[in-house]
Amino acid sequence: MIQTIIILVYFALTVLIGVMSMKKSKTSDSFHGAEMGLFAIVAASAGEWLGGTATTGVSEYGFDYGLSGAWYTISNGIGVFFLAMLFAKLYRSLNSVTVPGIIEKFFGVKARSVSSVLLTIVMLAVGLSQMVAAGKLGESLIGVPFVPSVIVFAIIFIVYTLAGGMNAVASTNKMHLFVMYGGVIVAVIFVVSRLGGFGELVRGLDSANMSEATKDALAAAGQTAKPATSGSFFGMLTIGFSKVSSWVIASLLGACTAQAGIQPVLAAKDVHTAKKASIITAFVTAPFGLFTAFLGMAAKSMFNKGDMLVAESGALITGKTALPTLMMNIHDNPVVGGVVGGLVLASILAAILSTVSPIILSAGTMVTKDLYQRVLRPKATDAEVLKMSRITTALSGVICTLGAIALVNASAVLDIVYAAYSLRGAIFVVVLLGIYWKKASEKGACWSMVLTGAVAVFWKVYNLFLDKGHFPVADWLTETYAAVIVAFAATVIFSLVFPKRQMKAA
Repeated sequence: MIQTIIILVYFALTVLIGVMSMKKSKTSDSFHGAEMGLFAIVAASAGEWLGGTATTGVSEYGFDYGLSGAWYTISNGIGVFFLAMLFAKLYRSLNSVTVPGIIEKFFGVKARSVSSVLLTIVMLAVGLSQMVAAGKLGESLIGVPFVPSVIVFAIIFIVYTLAGGMNAVASTNKMHLFVMYGGVIVAVIFVVSRLGGFGELVRGLDSANMSEATKDALAAAGQTAKPATSGSFFGMLTIGFSKVSSWVIASLLGACTAQAGIQPVLAAKDVHTAKKASIITAFVTAPFGLFTAFLGMAAKSMFNKGDMLVAESGALITGKTALPTLMMNIHDNPVVGGVVGGLVLASILAAILSTVSPIILSAGTMVTKDLYQRVLRPKATDAEVLKMSRITTALSGVICTLGAIALVNASAVLDIVYAAYSLRGAIFVVVLLGIYWKKASEKGACWSMVLTGAVAVFWKVYNLFLDKGHFPVADWLTETYAAVIVAFAATVIFSLVFPKRQMKAA
């Protein structure tokens, strides 16, 4: 009950702050972001990287594989640092509020339109995954079914995002960022105390690391089960080198075309602020997953020591509910546990809200600026652009919500996110060729992005509906590698087939 009250209060505070930002968003430029300062950029940009996947998603991997699940946020931090050092200043100097607008500078209007469609799809896929995390949180926390939970979350973040746009995102994310880090640090302290020390955590992992089949076989033979080592849970490659390398590559490339993360940078008051904010964002992002992966490990240890049970079933079937369940069992005293657990669950909520809001805003921004204003209605008034921005932002939120309801059981949250990241990273390969290869043509870029998008979608559909781990070519060939390879090869080939022509002035 205490936990629920804390979360409801946090909901109300978030909406209040967002709505109060409305007075600063009277024009389309202010709605999309303009003249943003250092801390506002860091808070708004970090929301792209520290969402539900960085909390419940990484804790799930921590539960299943151990500390190596933290590579999710470490990879994102590496990608943002790459953006900061090599492209933040360049991007900001081009005076575009969208990534497709930057692509137009090197290829043309058609390439801008194609990339806008694809990157909007990417944003919606990432937003969908965040809504899955939100619904699961409501379901496991207070027993509200998944669909009503998702709908309530959707109403909240759509309302305050429509009210204040980028100002609402920056203002609310400042609060979210403090709550997120404060929450997980407090959780780690209380969980270790609840376990009785680090040694007890290791002992629980030792027990968890032994398969039930092995225990049964030893028991049948009349032998005492010897605990397996817990070392694998602390290894940074336990999750597999193929997945880690795939995550790093996807983040390195994807961070440079992530509209939700880059939009605040593009709205910086100057190029120096853009670079400095990106560097700080990288260091804010990277370590977060170490805390949430550790909490997933703690959940596994507590369950195997008998200190934590899931009502009715008596077992944690998967790691999907590990973090919320852990927060419900964080302290013996129900009052203390309720307050601390509520604060930590609020931090999970903060992570989800901090990501979903900029994602639907960025999707709406690209549709409005790159398609509506640039192609369909170039003479639209500012009032018309602002109205369309709110409409497309709201529609983006609705699409994410409906997608989450339809695909909640289709795949793991992180897999959905990184399938989108793969396509986003592949588009950056096209951008790189546009910047550094003089023969890269607009037709080559357009056809390459279309083909790459088709490959990325096919790869994920194959995995989702045919239940195969990887496409049957090589185990290491994930969708990330496939998308990047296709993007590079297709851009080169199509650019040679359709040579570059002199671009007309926009």
